[in-house]
Amino acid sequence: MTRFFDVHPDNPQPRAVTQIAQMLRDDALIGYPTDSGYALGTRIGYPDGPARIRALRRLGERHHFTLVCADFAQLGPLVHLDNSAFRAIKAATPGPYTFILKATAEVPRRLAHPRKKTVGVRITDNPVAQAILAQLGEPLLSSTLIPPGEQEALTDGWSVKERFDHLLDAVVDGGEVPARPTTVISFAAEYPEVIRVGAGDPDRF
Repeated sequence: MTRFFDVHPDNPQPRAVTQIAQMLRDDALIGYPTDSGYALGTRIGYPDGPARIRALRRLGERHHFTLVCADFAQLGPLVHLDNSAFRAIKAATPGPYTFILKATAEVPRRLAHPRKKTVGVRITDNPVAQAILAQLGEPLLSSTLIPPGEQEALTDGWSVKERFDHLLDAVVDGGEVPARPTTVISFAAEYPEVIRVGAGDPDRF
């Protein structure tokens, strides 16, 4: 049975956040709100996490996961950053951006791009996601919750529970959020490259 947490979108209840973080430590797969729709999340070290996300979304083995971080302190150990990338990302976060960067040894090999050794990272400004990440103390392995055969992410917790009950361990309802994709910027080469234009202004890069 999927647990359902109804939390305040701006001031999530600490007791609920503590329970959600403990479920993640116990290898739960959750649905939770971000600033670009609802997402699926597990702790990075959960061995079955990637397979469960792929099965739920019917994704192939080449799907590129995102590591969602609370802040720069969580993001820094995961990726290689030169000074220009550091300044650009620092100025744009938290916000609706996903950054593709070379992964460090802190990222399990199975989560990085098999050939490029890159990983996607982001710092969301959604208060509920921020509270969960801060309480957990580590990033979440994540994927936008787009149902199979559809184009947009789900935007409210009740829809997530109705459609994926029994497939998720918990749903965190933090109110309705926009179904806007993040802007994706790659720093994997010498110069930044805009891979996808979404909610974040790409001109700053």
